[in-house]
Amino acid sequence: MYLCPWNKTLHYFIVMEQDIMKDKKVALWNANYTKAWVSNFMIFFSFMLLTPLLPLYMAEEFGADKDLIGLVLSGYTLTALLVRPFSGYFVDSFPRKVVLLVGYFFFMALFAGYVVAGTVVLFAIVRTLHGFPFGATTVANSTVAIDVLHPSRRAEGIGYYGLSNNIATAIGPSVALLIYQVWESYDLLFALSFIVALCGLIISATLKLPKKEIIKDKQPISLDRFLLLKGWSLGIAMCCYSFSYGVLATYLAIYGKEELGITGGTGLFFMILSIGLICSRLVGSRTLRKGKIVENASFGVMVSVFGYLLFAAVHNLWGYYGAALIIGLGNGHMFPAFQTMFINLASHEQRGTANSTLLVSWDIGVGLGILLGGALAEYWGYHSAFWGAWVVNLLGVVFFLVVARKLYLKYRLR
Repeated sequence: MYLCPWNKTLHYFIVMEQDIMKDKKVALWNANYTKAWVSNFMIFFSFMLLTPLLPLYMAEEFGADKDLIGLVLSGYTLTALLVRPFSGYFVDSFPRKVVLLVGYFFFMALFAGYVVAGTVVLFAIVRTLHGFPFGATTVANSTVAIDVLHPSRRAEGIGYYGLSNNIATAIGPSVALLIYQVWESYDLLFALSFIVALCGLIISATLKLPKKEIIKDKQPISLDRFLLLKGWSLGIAMCCYSFSYGVLATYLAIYGKEELGITGGTGLFFMILSIGLICSRLVGSRTLRKGKIVENASFGVMVSVFGYLLFAAVHNLWGYYGAALIIGLGNGHMFPAFQTMFINLASHEQRGTANSTLLVSWDIGVGLGILLGGALAEYWGYHSAFWGAWVVNLLGVVFFLVVARKLYLKYRLR
């Protein structure tokens, strides 16, 4: 067919250029991806409407002290962590839309449980149970979003998908505080969360998903049904990054109040953090589309570690709020790149497992950060805790650059 090697080479580049032009014509924001994006926004927005005011609600309604409030409100974190590996299994083993709708229904229904919980024990039960559908629904919805993306736009789409979390997290608490200041009604917030989640459930019910092959040939008990074993090195690195975030997020407010004299500045910190996340995701999604996944991850982790260093070393408003922006910019590049790497290590029928492994790694790191960071703060002060967060983050960066990155390039499927 080819008269000489030059003709063959020319034909190759012509075909490649045609494929590139074809990919550019593929819509990123197709109807089903947009629905999955909005549905995820509804999950986090309804959840974040309650997060900032539940401590106040427990103190006023039940007379709970700080220790009891912390114990009760942390219950959902544990159950979300426990359910996520099994969520990946169910998402990969059963029709994903069914798993999503069942999880979303119970996630919505439990908002009504806060209204009828008349004692602190019942409230604790509802809050703890809420972690199960929250963890399951977030895994199922993110997997569905990946399913409906064209392969050529998948990495870019993962980056934009995370914006739904960031925007909801940024505006949800502010909306909640505004509503409470005007109407001073917790029941109104519970009702609004229920309605928002109901809207998300309705939107999810209209999704049209591609058919997929259900796993039937694997052993009933197999560790790779619950965790993506090839992603162990990425998981360790992610634990290090989330450890640092867990320390900062937990002791940020009290540190700012006691040592910097910042009252009510926590909301602004997370607002600036969210702005950094949103900006970096918008920029990073373009480079992800070009296939620069490892480069995005490497850049993100190195920016973030500088943000944690700034927070630990500079004890003033510039260090406090400057670190928020830098950490947001770094994490906005890092997280979608890591999610894409997890997906690229998994076969098509293991996408749910890949997503759940990523989220489990994040949850474990956050939990360890809260526990060990608390011990450091108790015995050696907040500065020791923040320096510890930076050291662990730095170790995660070194481990990723030296070990995890090479293993990913070796074992990736796409």
